[in-house]
Amino acid sequence: MAESERQTGSPEEATPPLCQSFMIPKKEIHMVPDMAKWKRSQPIEKLMELLDTLDRWIDETPPVNQPSRFGNKAFRTWYAKLDQEAENLVKTVVPEYLAEAAPEVALYLKESVGNSTRIDYGTGHEAAFAAFLCCLCKIGVLRVDDQLAIVFKVFNRYLEVMRKLQKTYRMEPAGSQGVWGLDDFQFLPFIWGSSQLIEHPNLEPRHFVDEKVVNENHKDYMFLECILFITEMKTGPFAEHSNQLWNISAVPSWSKVNQGLIRMYKAECLEKFPVIQHFKFGSLLPIQPVTS
Repeated sequence: MAESERQTGSPEEATPPLCQSFMIPKKEIHMVPDMAKWKRSQPIEKLMELLDTLDRWIDETPPVNQPSRFGNKAFRTWYAKLDQEAENLVKTVVPEYLAEAAPEVALYLKESVGNSTRIDYGTGHEAAFAAFLCCLCKIGVLRVDDQLAIVFKVFNRYLEVMRKLQKTYRMEPAGSQGVWGLDDFQFLPFIWGSSQLIEHPNLEPRHFVDEKVVNENHKDYMFLECILFITEMKTGPFAEHSNQLWNISAVPSWSKVNQGLIRMYKAECLEKFPVIQHFKFGSLLPIQPVTS
């Protein structure tokens, strides 16, 4: 994602530069206590604080009593707060001279947590969070050096918050394919999680269906954390409720798993009208016109 900002194309494809004002740099860290100011200014830490805020709002918005077991309406109250505060949250992450980008970037944040009308969540919402991070890369807030932290720190924290939303408000899967889909809610962490395990000296794809292996290693590996969440949310034999993943466990290497998941994501998510019809395009993530 971060590398996209360094790619160049034709003039009409280039994103127009944001207007900004400049200043002569000056010292701000005068004493040891000032280091807290430096640490707080880091975009990754700011994003973690943003996600902590979303997490705290869940605690402040408990589920309501209702006849329906799924789709708790308290989610709409939680979402209304995000809808109102999203731009301000984004402004805590971006520097002041990029504040004009906040409304555009904030839209992807709002789109990334699920649908407040249907009270559901799926891979399209997950893709919106990836777009949110991509926008931060394109305007220079996140950089290539942040790439590992973007995935294994920020995106992992996003997953924790989304799982808490799903469990607290009993959100429905958006566009789930049931046992024939990879997962009811997520896809990207399986891609990034499998890449994390490539060339692992001990863990092979066949191990992720072993409950003992998952319980011992899930805190260190994104893929196994996804498997643990599935087993917590579903009952019955793994081969029955997650047939696609069961089949993947027979693939001989993580590199082949990773390559196959990338192809699957492109076919099942990025090239599916039911998913992409809801995606928003703007100046940072423009859509290219179809040429004859």
